[in-house]
Amino acid sequence: MILDKTNIVLIGMPGCGKTTIGMKLANNLNKKFIDTDELVEISSGKKISDLFLLGEDYFRDIESKVVKKLAASDNLIISTGGGVIKRKENIGFLKEKGVIFFINRPPEDIIKDIEVSTRPLLENKKNSIWNLYKERIDLYRSSCDIEINNVDSLEKTVEDILIQCKGMNLI
Repeated sequence: MILDKTNIVLIGMPGCGKTTIGMKLANNLNKKFIDTDELVEISSGKKISDLFLLGEDYFRDIESKVVKKLAASDNLIISTGGGVIKRKENIGFLKEKGVIFFINRPPEDIIKDIEVSTRPLLENKKNSIWNLYKERIDLYRSSCDIEINNVDSLEKTVEDILIQCKGMNLI
């Protein structure tokens, strides 16, 4: 039931704006902002790119532990890593106390300004963004409660999320 939920969770492609949108939402709503990728790095003591050198499964195991612990908290704005949807249990944890928003930004817009060197799954050039999008779009859509298109300004996207939150009595 939506009334029991206090967290706003952002999922989507790398470069779709989750972190920036999440920080803006946190400021607007006076809630704490948490980035799961940042927590993975803090808890492991390693950069995400270094964790991927040990294997994607290794990284995903750490990510799942972080998500499970974080999802039990209240009143957070949570920005997830782009691949959090690859493990169903992550979405289950996040939905317990959170409403999940899929930030859908067109791949051509992501390609225009993404820095691929800091994103392990995109280091083989920007064309991999299209492949990743095709691979994950159905997972994002089936995992989210609400899909938000990030095609205008970030302020407009934040406003769209806030309108949805008000409609669900999340704020």
